[in-house]
Amino acid sequence: MYKLSRSRIIVILAICLIGIFFAVPNLVPNKAALPSWWQPVNLGLDLQGGSNLLLEVKIDDVLKERMNTIEDEVRQTLRENKIRYANLRAGETSVQVKIDNPNSRTKAAGLFRKLDRDYEVTEADGVLSIAYNEAALKKLKMQVVDQSIEIVRRRIDALGTKEPVIQRQGDDRIVVQLPGLQNPEEVKTLLGKTAKMSFHLVDSSSTAMDARRGKLSGNSRLVPGTEGETYVIFRKPIIGGEHLKNAGVQFQEGQPVVSFEFDSAGGKKFGETTKNNIGERLAIVLDNEVISAPTIQSAILGGSGVITGNFTTKSANDLAVLLKSGALPAPLEVLEERTVGAGLGADSIREGVVASIIGLIAVVAFIIAAYGLFGVFTAIAVFTNLFLLLGALSFIGATLTLPGIAGIILTIGMAVDANVLIFERMREEVKAGRSPRDAADAGFTEAWNTIVDSNLTTLVAAFVLFYFGTGPVRGFAVTLSIGIATSMFTSVTVTRLIIASWLARNKPTRLPI
Repeated sequence: MYKLSRSRIIVILAICLIGIFFAVPNLVPNKAALPSWWQPVNLGLDLQGGSNLLLEVKIDDVLKERMNTIEDEVRQTLRENKIRYANLRAGETSVQVKIDNPNSRTKAAGLFRKLDRDYEVTEADGVLSIAYNEAALKKLKMQVVDQSIEIVRRRIDALGTKEPVIQRQGDDRIVVQLPGLQNPEEVKTLLGKTAKMSFHLVDSSSTAMDARRGKLSGNSRLVPGTEGETYVIFRKPIIGGEHLKNAGVQFQEGQPVVSFEFDSAGGKKFGETTKNNIGERLAIVLDNEVISAPTIQSAILGGSGVITGNFTTKSANDLAVLLKSGALPAPLEVLEERTVGAGLGADSIREGVVASIIGLIAVVAFIIAAYGLFGVFTAIAVFTNLFLLLGALSFIGATLTLPGIAGIILTIGMAVDANVLIFERMREEVKAGRSPRDAADAGFTEAWNTIVDSNLTTLVAAFVLFYFGTGPVRGFAVTLSIGIATSMFTSVTVTRLIIASWLARNKPTRLPI
C-alpha cells in the first residue's frame, strides 16, 4: 500500500475532527446553553412533538372578488359603447347581464371576449354570461394555493419556528407541521388574518349617517374602524399593499408604531396623492377595517410612513409581520388541529436509538467475526461515520424524523458493505500470492469502481426521493444522501489510513483477514 502523504493525512483528520465537533451538541444534556451556531440536529414533529394544522384555502372568496372586478369591467365597457343593458350582477362563478337588442348583444359579446383571453362568454335567453374558462380557472386555483403556501411560510418563519413543514394537500388544502410548538393559537391567529392592506382617501362630502340612509354615491362605501368609529371612504384605493416593500416596529414618544416602506412605484404614487390632498384624511384599511385615518399634513415624498394607534409591542410586531409577509390571496380556514405530545416523540427517539444500537452491534459483530483485526478497523470507521453524519446534519440545520433515523441505520450497513468489498478483494490477492502490502493496496484500488457504482445508484434514488417527495420522505432522502457521502469517505479513506498506519508499523508477513 502506498504511503499516504502528510497533507492527505492532515485533511482526513481535519474532516473527522470537524465532523465530531459539530456532532458533540447532540450529546450535550443542556442544549439551551449552546451558542446559536453550535446546535444539535433539529427534531421533526414525530420526534419532539408539536402541532399539525390542516388549512383550507377559501378559493371561492377569491373567485367572488374576481367576479366583482369583471362586473366593473363589463359595466364600464357597456357604458363606453353606449349599449343598453339590464340586470347586471356578479354571481359566484360568472357575471350575467341582460341585453334585449340582438345586435347589441352580439357586439357586447365580442367586446367582452376582448377584455381578457381567459374569459368565456355564453348566451342564453338574451342573457350574456361571462366567466373564466376551465384552463384559466384551474390556473387561478393553483396560483392562489401556491401564493398562500409562500405567505404562510413567511409568516411562520418570522415567528422563529424551527424547520416547519408546509406543503400542499389536494387542490385547496395546506398542511402545516410545527415541531416543538405545543400551543398553536398564536399561529392560528396569525394565519387567520388575510392582511389585505390598502390606502383610501376619506370621502369628506359624505357621512356615516348618509350611508345608513342610502344616500351614498356609488364611488364610496362605509367601512368600520378598529376603535368603533365608522368611515366613508372612496372605493378605489390610491395604493394597494402589493407596493409595500418592508414593515417594522418603531417607538415614538415611548409608544410602539408600525413603520412601512413602499417600492419605487408605490412611493411615487403615495407622494403624489399626499401632495394633492393636503388637509384630507387618509384611511389605512386592513382586512376591510380602518386601523388608522390620519389627516395629511404635508406631502410624504420619501416613500415611507408610520401607522399609529393603540398598539402594544406584540400587536405592533404582529401587524408588521403580516404586512411584511404580504397579504393572503384568500382566507384560510383551520379544518383540523392536532397536537403531538413530546412524550410520544421521546418514545420514538428511544425506539430509534435502540434500533440503531442493535443494528450497530450486529454489524460490528459480523464484521469482526468475518475479518478479525481488519473488522475492528472497520468498526472504528463506522463509529466515525456516525459522528460525521450527525455533524453534517447539525451543520446544515437538517430536521431528523423517524424515516431519517431509518436512513442512518441504512448508512451503517452501507459503510460496512464497502469494506466487505475491499476485504474480499484483498483475500483474492493474498490467494494469488501477492505480498500483504500489495494485496491491501490492490483491495482498495480494485474495489473502488464497484463502490462508486453502487453508491451512485443509491444516490440517484435519494435525489429522486428528494425531488418528488415531501416532508419526512425528503428528510429520509437528505439523511441517506449525506450518509452515502460520509460512508464512502470513512470506508475508503479512514479505513485506508488506519490499515496503512498498521502495515507501516507492524510490517506483517500475512494479512489478518
